[in-house]
Amino acid sequence: MKYVRMAELSETTGIPVPTIKYYMREGLVAPGRPTGRNQADYSDEHVRRLKLVRALVEYGDLSIAVIRDLMARIDNPELEAFDLLGAAQKTVTPRREPRSGPYKDRAEDRLHELLARRGWRIRTGDPAYRTAVGVLATLEEVGREDMLDALDAYADAAEQIAEADLRLLGGDVSDRERAVEIVVIGTSVGDTLIASLRRLAQATVGERLYT
Repeated sequence: MKYVRMAELSETTGIPVPTIKYYMREGLVAPGRPTGRNQADYSDEHVRRLKLVRALVEYGDLSIAVIRDLMARIDNPELEAFDLLGAAQKTVTPRREPRSGPYKDRAEDRLHELLARRGWRIRTGDPAYRTAVGVLATLEEVGREDMLDALDAYADAAEQIAEADLRLLGGDVSDRERAVEIVVIGTSVGDTLIASLRRLAQATVGERLYT
């Protein structure tokens, strides 16, 4: 295994030395191999971890505390891959609690029916579940029953996207850092990509229908 000094580590990753030291103090990156007083060498594993942390900061827009927790999960060999990927997905899923009331209750019933009908797992504590309930409640409150009636069509598209996402992982998730990077970066950046493609498609379909 090749080892390098801090200056070369910084040059290789493009991350300033003070930032690298900060990540190490915060427990996001392991210390180097001591070679003397206040000196250490760093391996390819440090390079890879630093690039992952930088990607999570820049593209995942995650706090240091959240990244620290995620790195601890990656480094925990007793944590199953499925649980690790679930934790990674939740880090980039905003949680928006729906307002209580009849709209929320009917939205939750509607979401349960959809998930059961499609054979999707019902996770009431999942941030995405709570957000979906809030969205469905809002749609009913503002009178957009037409959008609620199209819920299965939206779910069809979401399932196709999810299948494409997971194909990127492949069958082997033994490379835990790669798997987390695909889930976190792929989801946060992928959401932006899907939104952009949706708008491009709307313009094309709209032109086809109304011109």
